[in-house]
Amino acid sequence: MLHVVKRDGREVKFNAEKIAIAIRGAGIEVGQKLKESQVLDTVQKVISYIEVSGKDKVTVEEIQNLVEKALFDRNYEIIAKAYDKYRKQRTQVREKKSDLMKAIEQIGVETDRDNANVGNNFSSKLLRIASESNKWHTLASMPKNLAKGHENGDLYYHDLDSYNLTTNCLHIPTKEMLLSGFNTGYGTINAPRRIETAAELSCILLQSTQNDMFGGQSHPDFDNDMGIFVEPTRQEVRAELKGYGIEGDKLEKLVEEKVRTRVHQAMQGVVYNLNTMHSRAGSQVPFSSLNLGIPDSKDAALVCEVFLQEYEKGLGKGEQPIFPNIIFRVKEGVNRESEDEYHYLYKLACKVAAKRMNPTFMNIDADFNKEYYDMGYMPATMGCRTYLMKNVNGEPGCKGRGNIAPTTINLPRVGIQANKDIDKFFEILKARLDMAKDSLLHRYGVLKNLKVKDLPFVAGQNLMKGSEDLGPDDSIEPILKQGTWGIGFIGLAETLIALTGKHHGEDEETRNLGEKIVTFMREYTDRVTEETSLNWSCYATPAEGLSGKFIKQDKKAFGIIKGVTDKDYYTNSYHVPVYYSISIKRKIDIEAPYHKMCNAGHISYLEVDDCPSGEAIMDILNYAYKNTNISYLGINFHIRYCKDCGTYLQSNENKCTKCSSTDIQGISRVTGYLSLDERFGPGKYHERQDRRSHTGTDKNNYQVL
Repeated sequence: MLHVVKRDGREVKFNAEKIAIAIRGAGIEVGQKLKESQVLDTVQKVISYIEVSGKDKVTVEEIQNLVEKALFDRNYEIIAKAYDKYRKQRTQVREKKSDLMKAIEQIGVETDRDNANVGNNFSSKLLRIASESNKWHTLASMPKNLAKGHENGDLYYHDLDSYNLTTNCLHIPTKEMLLSGFNTGYGTINAPRRIETAAELSCILLQSTQNDMFGGQSHPDFDNDMGIFVEPTRQEVRAELKGYGIEGDKLEKLVEEKVRTRVHQAMQGVVYNLNTMHSRAGSQVPFSSLNLGIPDSKDAALVCEVFLQEYEKGLGKGEQPIFPNIIFRVKEGVNRESEDEYHYLYKLACKVAAKRMNPTFMNIDADFNKEYYDMGYMPATMGCRTYLMKNVNGEPGCKGRGNIAPTTINLPRVGIQANKDIDKFFEILKARLDMAKDSLLHRYGVLKNLKVKDLPFVAGQNLMKGSEDLGPDDSIEPILKQGTWGIGFIGLAETLIALTGKHHGEDEETRNLGEKIVTFMREYTDRVTEETSLNWSCYATPAEGLSGKFIKQDKKAFGIIKGVTDKDYYTNSYHVPVYYSISIKRKIDIEAPYHKMCNAGHISYLEVDDCPSGEAIMDILNYAYKNTNISYLGINFHIRYCKDCGTYLQSNENKCTKCSSTDIQGISRVTGYLSLDERFGPGKYHERQDRRSHTGTDKNNYQVL
């Protein structure tokens, strides 16, 4: 009794017919159908080989080797090669299945931390299992050289699970959608008449948009878009009070008091909803960003002020709201100077940031922002850094547009492979840029096969620029031409160390080289924009899970290289390493030039101890915005509070000073968004441990502000 040992260790009875089926199939595939007698003769030859061996157990691989030998011995060489090719293909499929099964098994234990704001519940796990499956499908479907580039760590195609399904992110045309009304699939939502309703619908816009996309969503002009619903609310309040017989000055005073109260209720609803309203099959709350700070009316200013006050209050027990990410825009003549009309909003924003780490801040006087502001287009950004204003295929601005898809280059690997040869470095970088371009053009070719009905809300309801004249069965290609295609990078600091032994915070010559490298990338995307008539841009990638993935692959390929692969993460984009002692002023000066180069998105972080004062934050921002061309800034510190009573604690306090609870929650910023400490991925976990505050003086004797 001969038994066959299967790959999983099971033993089954030998079945000669399975060999015959395989031989027949190989012959048919190459157009050489064998006679049945020839098939049986070949099978008998295989059996004779086994009998000669004297074995009573053979493995599947051993039998397949003998089948090939029998085919060659019978001079069926072409069939033997077809059989061998089939074997190899099946082996690849099995390996992929095995890797996929391992990934699914791990997800069953705990959802991965590529995204620090994805939960660990049933919906999250189910979504991740589907995600892993589509990643394998995507890699198997794309050109082999592109798949290899992603698999070996030369490049990273973001959100590979969504490669063939949807686009990245969107600045929602909020006012336009609210005034026209919209349909989320079950009926029309009419234009709101009250500020409370407008606020609620603004949250639904974010939630519904995220269900159609894989990245973040923003209200690019939140206070102005909400401000238009304050006056109808005021009229309603006035009519109600007049109905009670109230007139004169008393009436107007009561009207404004009640309007302010209702705006508070509306803005509290926004904060609460965006921290509880789940999307994407219930796996996470919307990755929401709100841009505000430059009001065009008193009512818009009221919305801005009240929203900041409600965010400062926090959630029910005073807990830190994770969302939305808030971008407060600073502009000379509007709010930056003490004599400016809305300077009080700037002061309030700094005060709130000193407690909540939000808002982050955007400099509208940076020349690349001011250019569009002066043209009447309001610049905006997101926590994921998405920035876009220029448009080679239509009207500039950000409303209704987003980054369609990014690809990120493993820049430290290029530095390692160049072996300190700068000319060779740029030669390799050019090849990587070409591959990144090819990957995004391939993605363009895949995405244009989607129809409007595949993105029923963002395209079907005309949130996306380019969708206005499209029907449900039309291709979304016009939309793809309005958005941007980002080529990003990670680890400029480690790249410079690989090339020169120093990073850009340590040496002036190396600092110049860093700017030269990113300028090279920006000039490349500018050229490709002209060549393809698509909107290409250079992206300071907000690498979250990727910060740990790339370095893990490079450690395996190149070993431990001091200053390059000797950690568990690569430094984000162009940032000075988090472990390096440097003053606030020096860090601003070094990173400022990259904001203009990285026209797909950028940010700089300044790490401080515990909660700074609002005055200190304003001092930092005023230096940056009056003396450099820097734009988007965030002030980082570690937030800790008691989960039982909401009391905020200092970094050295492990027990609540109010209720004595030891159930303490930590909050940090990961890439652009805030996150619970326990949700950080491995790379970002180690990076957060290494963060040093930017205080004191550095080697160049720049005094702290």
